[in-house]
Amino acid sequence: MRRRTVTAGNLEEILQVTAPAQAPEQAAAPPAAAAPAPPREDHGLRTEFEFELPRGYVDEAGTVHRHGAMRLATARDELRPQIDLRVKENPAYLSVVLLSQVITRIGTITDVHVGVVERMYATDVAFLQDFYRRVNSEGHTRAAVTCPHCEGGFEVDLSGGRLGES
Repeated sequence: MRRRTVTAGNLEEILQVTAPAQAPEQAAAPPAAAAPAPPREDHGLRTEFEFELPRGYVDEAGTVHRHGAMRLATARDELRPQIDLRVKENPAYLSVVLLSQVITRIGTITDVHVGVVERMYATDVAFLQDFYRRVNSEGHTRAAVTCPHCEGGFEVDLSGGRLGES
């Protein structure tokens, strides 16, 4: 097997070359003649999870955005940052790049990119890293906790709400 060195500059080219080829009838059909997509079936798989940031992202206008959504990561999401030059120079940057790929929105911001994650407070980034791990490893956002007073066990949903709220 031949090894190939990949840089950020030629990533899109490689992704296009390695993408599955379209069938000839699909390639020849004009987009306007395409049939409407069939309705999606609900298979019970939850792919997007809501969250509420502890502090909130403050945009350039000074607006605080606290509610957002994160989608499940794909293998491509986890592999892409490995070839990012910023990650190669500083491995700690991996989580910033990875989070920017899987966060679908924060408040009214739908274009979540590396610059947005870089400007978040450290407590929010730590929250999102833990949230990412829970969603992608465990498949849910619940955590088992124990009451320090009565030592009773129960679950809390980490995806939203302030501490002490039910």
